[in-house]
Amino acid sequence: MGRARRPWLTLIVLCLGTFAVLLDATIVNVALPSVITDLHASLDQALWVVNAYLLVFAALLIVAGRLGDMFGPRRLFTTGLGLFAAASALCGAAQSPGQLIAARLLQGVGAAAMTPQAMVIIQAVFPRERMGAAFGVFSSMVGLAAVSGPTLGGVLTTYLSWRWVFYVNLPIAVAGIALAYRFVPDIRTGQRPRLDLGGVLLATAGLSAVVYGVIEGQRYDWSTVKYGITIGEIIATGLVLLACFVAWERRHREPLLPMGLFRSRTFAIMVVLNLVVQFALQSMLLVNSINLQSVLGMTAVRSGLTSLPLTLALTALAPFAGRLTDRLGGKYVLMAGLVVFAAGIAGVAVVSSTHATSLTFAPVLVVAGLGMGAIFAPLATEAMRAAPARLAGAASGVLNTGRQLGGTLGGAITGAVLASQLATAMHLRAAADARSLPAAARPRFVEGFARAARSGLQVGRGQPAASPPRGTPAQLLPELRHLIRDVFTHGYITAIRPTLAISVALLLAGAASCLLLRRHAGAGASGPAAAAAPPAGATTATPPAGAARQPAEKVTAAPD
Repeated sequence: MGRARRPWLTLIVLCLGTFAVLLDATIVNVALPSVITDLHASLDQALWVVNAYLLVFAALLIVAGRLGDMFGPRRLFTTGLGLFAAASALCGAAQSPGQLIAARLLQGVGAAAMTPQAMVIIQAVFPRERMGAAFGVFSSMVGLAAVSGPTLGGVLTTYLSWRWVFYVNLPIAVAGIALAYRFVPDIRTGQRPRLDLGGVLLATAGLSAVVYGVIEGQRYDWSTVKYGITIGEIIATGLVLLACFVAWERRHREPLLPMGLFRSRTFAIMVVLNLVVQFALQSMLLVNSINLQSVLGMTAVRSGLTSLPLTLALTALAPFAGRLTDRLGGKYVLMAGLVVFAAGIAGVAVVSSTHATSLTFAPVLVVAGLGMGAIFAPLATEAMRAAPARLAGAASGVLNTGRQLGGTLGGAITGAVLASQLATAMHLRAAADARSLPAAARPRFVEGFARAARSGLQVGRGQPAASPPRGTPAQLLPELRHLIRDVFTHGYITAIRPTLAISVALLLAGAASCLLLRRHAGAGASGPAAAAAPPAGATTATPPAGAARQPAEKVTAAPD
């Protein structure tokens, strides 16, 4: 076996644990109807089964990244994975909505503890000239988890039980912990900074307020939540707390988040691009999931299989994009990936119709998958190369926080824009379709859609966007139901295009921003000279190839 294969065994273990965590962010959604039925949960409680996990996960990533710097990333990885497994068992055994939500909160803590550590360990155990290939393999696993959740969740819920959505994590976690102690080195920086408690409180409170406001905004119509407090005030409070966090960190001797990280133009751009890419991915998945299930009437399993071309293209290309990043640098690989991903999302909007099939979407989803496959590896590689080794945990925490915020913003903003565009499109379509009805029935038909839009559209599979008005003559009911379906399906197809245009514009702007990146010295080269070259804009030199085995850089692999 030898030492040459050990880094790749380390990578496999990291992929295993990270897959379970990221899968859980999407797999639960499909199971919610069964959870509501089995536990007699309200819609609000069901939503918090999803949101409790996302809220804690996003809020604690920066803290967890810094804790990895302090206590060692392997220790945080295994501890987080163990907590995640225990919480998954509690989720599966829950007998009430409250128990399930509490267990999901605990799951989020475990997920946050382990997630930032993977990137730190990859950077430490792989030589600089092979880091892109490693991040390519890792990124393909991350992308696979993001897009396979709904399919796997549909299969488990349909053929076993919603509880297996959580129980499936247990064997993965147990294997991950056992293998981590065998194949993952105990990386240490040689430093033990004190934990910045003031920074912890400000960052956690600020991120929690912002993420809560974004998640809950649409449900409260971006207005009052309780006691006169509005969503806008909650988000504003979070932003003020984050501004205080930045001011605090600038003055603190051992900050939770060293602001020097952002002196590197490359790192700052990578954080923003991470947010943009996840925004676009979440937006596309949300819009297309509703399209496949609510407009085209596919089951959750068939909907997931329809997205298989995207998954296969992403998984196949990401390792090659990583190798190309090692040889040529990530600038142009990343730029091309962003443009291709934008083209794929635009293609989804163009080919969508009321008569579309799974095959209709296959070519454009392949394009989107190729774009994503070309993005993840250079994005992670360039970001971690630009960060000093002693701050790798903090850098990873920031990158993962950006990814979670991007996904959260993508879901919230896309949902709000989609609802607005759908209401407008349905009104226009309803006015046109109403001409086939008797004159007396036309105003009530059109008003029914306006009323449905004001009360919040429910667009579950097989669920009409509006109901026939009370007192409708029996002979008109079949025609009305047909027209209601027609208004919703055509309205949704119309609403898709301006909604997805936001993601396309952001990705193209991100591609343009890549022109500001500098090509790192040593990118595309190999050997000691290339490995020792410092990244442009970094505050401290990144450790050379094999840094985990070079005590001169104060990064050591403690004996297992």
